[in-house]
Amino acid sequence: MPAHHPNNDVDVFEAHVTDHELDDLRARLAAARLPEAETVRGAEPGPRRWAQGVPLADLRDVVEYWRTEYDWRSFEARLARIGQYRTTIDDLAIHFLHRRSPRADATPLIMTHGWPGSIAEFVDVVEELADPKDAGAPAFHVVAPSLPGFGYSGKPATTGWGIEKIAAAWVELMARLGYHEFVAHGGDWGGVITTVLGGRFPGRVLGIHTTTAQAPPGLPTDGLTPAERAWAEETRDFWRYRAAYAKQQATRPQTIGYALVDSPVGLLAWILDKFAEWSDTNDSPFETLSRDRILDDVTLYWLTRSGASAARIYSESHLALDPELRVDVPSAITVYPRDTEKCPQPWARERHRRIVRWREAESGGHFPSLEVPGYFVADLREGLAAVLGAAQRA
Repeated sequence: MPAHHPNNDVDVFEAHVTDHELDDLRARLAAARLPEAETVRGAEPGPRRWAQGVPLADLRDVVEYWRTEYDWRSFEARLARIGQYRTTIDDLAIHFLHRRSPRADATPLIMTHGWPGSIAEFVDVVEELADPKDAGAPAFHVVAPSLPGFGYSGKPATTGWGIEKIAAAWVELMARLGYHEFVAHGGDWGGVITTVLGGRFPGRVLGIHTTTAQAPPGLPTDGLTPAERAWAEETRDFWRYRAAYAKQQATRPQTIGYALVDSPVGLLAWILDKFAEWSDTNDSPFETLSRDRILDDVTLYWLTRSGASAARIYSESHLALDPELRVDVPSAITVYPRDTEKCPQPWARERHRRIVRWREAESGGHFPSLEVPGYFVADLREGLAAVLGAAQRA
């Protein structure tokens, strides 16, 4: 458990930037210096069009929309409707959304985002999880923290805020809210942190749901089905050929951070590239994701100047998951077909010892709460219902 800060207060938080900051953003967008077009320009619609990164024409369109039409105030209002708070844990301010369910039978749930995501990933699903229209659906007291260095959470001034410390801070956060037992969900870094929660705090965590199953390293492909072997090969190829962003942020987060904090177009391109490559789309992320949802996320990074501080989670935690960590609490795992890492079930079972529900979605990628929100909510409910049922039987 993290050491208690003398001030354990949980304070109401309001996200509200000045008009000057929004005017400054629009002025920077208007004055942007853009490179020439990619040399694969003219390629037919499809992944090849993005072979060198975000195409110039696509970026121009989003920059113009961001400058002239996007409404940040609408996003601020949505955050306020859900409820925002901050508390200080180990000298660091932790920002979080908190929506208590009106249902007496609701279960506390902590949802953890990843990179290049943020709490913006969960804004569309919190209400349906907390107060479902269907009285027969499980309900949750939803807590969605901003990772250290992300959004309105504080920026660590020293090293040490890696996945283990974050998981311990989440346990402390839930205790301050009166939630001494809870379930946890996450994907990307949030999935890794959720795995640590389940493995390190079985007395507090009733069970977990993750879209990013974590196999121990070095497992053989012997015995895998052809489909499972293909998953393993795709994941290996992702880390070998498509992970330059992770290597950069793991080794030189400060260097890339200057561009991300100084240039809104640079920040947009760095993040939009991942929404395009990692979503279940063919030619553009906007086939399934609205420009507004992506710009909510990018603008949050911009206004909080968190491009560098968020990147540092890679230098803190890349390859840091304890290979010996085992998760004995019930686990529900969902794999989306266009996600970046797809863990074969036999491998997942080597770490997650009580998988009570395994699902392979028909569509969706790395950002399912934004790409397929209806399916995401239904799947999360069913997964956590299975987890809670198993926890009660134990």
